[in-house]
Amino acid sequence: QVQLVESGGGSVHAGGSLRVSCAASGYSFSTYCMAWFRQAPGKEREGLADLASEGRSSNADSGKGRFTVSQDLAKYTMYLQMNNLKPEDSAMYYCAAALNYPLPWIRSANYDFWGQGTQVTVSS
Repeated sequence: QVQLVESGGGSVHAGGSLRVSCAASGYSFSTYCMAWFRQAPGKEREGLADLASEGRSSNADSGKGRFTVSQDLAKYTMYLQMNNLKPEDSAMYYCAAALNYPLPWIRSANYDFWGQGTQVTVSS
């Protein structure tokens, strides 16, 4: 059974950094396409970055220059390094996995599995 477990969220001041992790189990990590999304109260789920099975990544405009996605294949873990955080980055952060490359990657409905989320709160 596919499981995704996020961790690493927390509270930081504006300008600070956090790294959230997504530990995967139950499938061949390297064959799935992975992505990070976030959702703030009252807002739609927003795609942040994806990591295709061959290692290529894409970033949404909201995180360009500040967010970096990476993976550790040996640990079956994907990371999202977030720098220069802003109060508007406050949200629940989710990782997602898709067996087939999602087109477009930024559409949440294209993903098959989701984690439970980890909360990120940025204070001004």
